[in-house]
Amino acid sequence: MLTPEEQLELQRVRDEFAKCEQKPTYEISCYEEMLEMDDGVKLRTIIYRPDREGAVPTIVVRTCYPQNDYLYRATAEEYCRRGFNYIYQYCRGTGGSEGEWEPNVNERSDGKKTIDWICEQEWVGDTGYTGCSYLSLTGWLIADILPEKVKTMYLTHYGAQRFVSAFQDGMFRHDVLTAWTMENAGYPVTADYLESCMYHPQVEVDEKLWGKKIPWYRQWITSTDRSDPYWNTGFWNLLKEIPSRVKVPLYVGEGWYDHHLASAIETYKSLSNECKAKSRFLIGAWEHGFHVKLQDKEGTHFENDDILRTFSWFWDFLVEKKEPESQIDYYVIGDDSWYTRKNFEIENQKELNLYIGEKKDGIYTLGKEKEAGEGTLTWIFDPEHPVMTHGAESLLVTKEEQGSLLQPEPNYREDVISCISEPFEEAVTVVGKMQVKLTVSADVDDTAFVAKIMEVTADGKAYNMRTGITTLGYRNQSDERQTYTPGDKVTITIDTWDLAWKIQKGSRIRIDLTSSDFPQYSVHSNYAGCWAKQEKVRRAQESVYFGGEADSYIRLPII
Repeated sequence: MLTPEEQLELQRVRDEFAKCEQKPTYEISCYEEMLEMDDGVKLRTIIYRPDREGAVPTIVVRTCYPQNDYLYRATAEEYCRRGFNYIYQYCRGTGGSEGEWEPNVNERSDGKKTIDWICEQEWVGDTGYTGCSYLSLTGWLIADILPEKVKTMYLTHYGAQRFVSAFQDGMFRHDVLTAWTMENAGYPVTADYLESCMYHPQVEVDEKLWGKKIPWYRQWITSTDRSDPYWNTGFWNLLKEIPSRVKVPLYVGEGWYDHHLASAIETYKSLSNECKAKSRFLIGAWEHGFHVKLQDKEGTHFENDDILRTFSWFWDFLVEKKEPESQIDYYVIGDDSWYTRKNFEIENQKELNLYIGEKKDGIYTLGKEKEAGEGTLTWIFDPEHPVMTHGAESLLVTKEEQGSLLQPEPNYREDVISCISEPFEEAVTVVGKMQVKLTVSADVDDTAFVAKIMEVTADGKAYNMRTGITTLGYRNQSDERQTYTPGDKVTITIDTWDLAWKIQKGSRIRIDLTSSDFPQYSVHSNYAGCWAKQEKVRRAQESVYFGGEADSYIRLPII
């Protein structure tokens, strides 16, 4: 029996297809095959076919989520009634398929065997592959070894640069990968989620709290360097190299608040020129589940339902035989509009720097000119009491905190230091990566620095735009851990993910400086070394220097 939420989701699928120009005209049949893989394991494959003669257009999906079977069947029926074959298969060890469930590693060989078998069938015509999240991964893993019948792929909310989805300057994305591991361990995990994220050492949380050793999770959390062999050999290296070899046109879909965004952008940039010339990249205002996450912002152009966009893509390719030209579309937050361009990089883009300055009315300032005299702001970072995530771009299970949300008052904790600008005299549109550059020091050999960037509207309400984090060990986006001597002044850059956002006339920019953002990121122990192996934590004093010889400012890329 479906839950009320599942019933609503099912009805949404039906309602969207009811809007489709192509009306259901075919009777359908459904049957199952247990397809044998190269090693003898058989995978459960569900096949929907319309009552049409000859080879007909075909849609293929591979999934590991049997809890969504009711949605797959509803979608398959809607496609099939409009003349498509629709075939979905469960990955090994899931949904009635044989074998042992181990994420990722078997999907290339199993996917290749499956897509080849499908395309060998005489009743299969031009074919498209689709998937979101892990289902998108199964597509990326065969994107460079497709049979000739596969004409296009529609892949959303995933990127082939796995390290980018796992780490930011040595800080692990708990709410994505720890949460996903607990839900997809292959056995029930009943431990408390937040307690699990705070466990020390994290490398033992699987055995100590979850009841069983999970080798692949241990590899994820201990491979903290982008240059580690784990990310640059074997499976993950293969995945990140595949986009450069893809030839078929792609639709790549993302959201400003989806946790795969940064990886997907790198993936799109790495596509072959042949692929890019006929592919589309779209970024909307939504999160992983296509829900718009912009508190107090109304809009009439969100266009966040992907159901008919997917169908239209395949109808144009597989039925009408149309091919698109290269196009990048993204939603501009605050303008309720879509911006289209041919290339990801913007020529002649300007930069606006706002420098941290002395306090005014109890809050540090942000100004267009750097102050002559040097000042210092400080706070104490206690890992036992982290700043909790509220408004974020990289969450999965803590959905209520995802997106752009109304923020607390400035300086709402002793370890949160706020800086705020004067009102903008004209509206400004930010497109790209905002950065916060700081001159800092700490009294420990490693620690973290966090910057949250907000728009403060004319009525004084602050809404997060982006959050960034870095560490002294991985400062300035180092691929390998660096050393730091306590007390030394160093310059750090806190990178954020790309964004398109219109700052309104009369609004201000506010940044909050602190040292944690949990559970979006792991909490730093304030000890040097691999975060997952730290057995204890300690307090640290953090300092940021501004004015004089110090460089501490926010950089806004504007158009």
